[in-house]
Amino acid sequence: MDRRRTIVGLLYLAVAGLMAITVDPTDPIAADSLARLFVVIVALLLAVLYLFDPLGILERHPLH
Repeated sequence: MDRRRTIVGLLYLAVAGLMAITVDPTDPIAADSLARLFVVIVALLLAVLYLFDPLGILERHPLH
């Protein structure tokens, strides 16, 4: 695995962790809570993509 991909994946995990801390569990229907949950989910998906590359996307299109 490329060192740059590992660093980017860990950064996305850090973003997901920080955003997960700010989610208010007492009001899950609020727009800001839904937006934060969306950011957490997207950051986790990107972290999985960069760390594990399950579909081989990054192997076909390397980082510049």
